[in-house]
Amino acid sequence: MTDKTHVFPLRVYYEDTDSGGIVYYANYFKFAERARTEMLRTVGIESSKLIDDEGLVFAVRSVSADYMKPARLDDELQVHTTVEEIGGASMTGRQRVFRGDEELVDMTIRLVCMDEAAKAARIAGSLRENLEKLSVK
Repeated sequence: MTDKTHVFPLRVYYEDTDSGGIVYYANYFKFAERARTEMLRTVGIESSKLIDDEGLVFAVRSVSADYMKPARLDDELQVHTTVEEIGGASMTGRQRVFRGDEELVDMTIRLVCMDEAAKAARIAGSLRENLEKLSVK
């Protein structure tokens, strides 16, 4: 992690592409999910333990993506993730996909913290403290 930006490297595999060797648009969301999961691990938040120990999950509430350039088979990419805001039961982040210095996709994502009944749950205690270590604000 550099300053408050987590960088997740990945390579584009055949399974990520369409018949023309270009990354299928929905796969950027998979790349972003992996990057967020690994970012959370850096501050001790593991999805399985969050479910087992706290009965909480983070679910995508909304996402927007601006696709500027395509990634292709065998490209080496980096997903840069920042936590922009932490609310009572939600957090907003920005995820940008790069090939070297070239920005390919810019996403804004809002996650909601939910309990086992799929109801919004406050982000409190050590969970909030750990998330605040990632926040740019």
